[in-house]
Amino acid sequence: MPNVSSMVWKKLLRKHANDLVIGVVSGLVIANVFFLNAASADVDTGPHYPESSTVALLIAAMQNETRTYGDLPIADNAAPRRTFTIPVSAYTSESAQTDATPCIAARGFDLCAHGEEDVVATNFLPMGTKIRIPELYGSRVFTVVDRMNARYDRHLDIWMKTYADAKSFGRKRAMIEVF
Repeated sequence: MPNVSSMVWKKLLRKHANDLVIGVVSGLVIANVFFLNAASADVDTGPHYPESSTVALLIAAMQNETRTYGDLPIADNAAPRRTFTIPVSAYTSESAQTDATPCIAARGFDLCAHGEEDVVATNFLPMGTKIRIPELYGSRVFTVVDRMNARYDRHLDIWMKTYADAKSFGRKRAMIEVF
């Protein structure tokens, strides 16, 4: 009478032979790669230097000049991603036109300390978006740093230092270029 445990083992070996062979072969391959890499890691092949094009890129990155606030990066002459023709008006840092903190924009940007009329408020563009209004300001670049009342969906407000300037600007319809 055959031994029951040997029959069980034979049956299991027949059923899972492929898995067993794959496991053993995989283990041997992994061990071989590990030991070959470990053996070759001790061999000193001398210093390794980057290619000259990589060195040139690294040097250019280190010598990068800081651009003035509002300038577009290297793609100064790039075509705009989108253009919109929308109403454009102006606002100032007066509590009648803003909230309780008139100088602080929605992004946390201090308009009064900055003092430059190169920032805008709009609801339909992400914060930090760079735009141009060529019909009104040529190649001057503006940055979205503030939001408007929710009822102004497709509208742009340019921040100005004085109420008189904002009032004389009025409301215009102009094409904006989004970068």
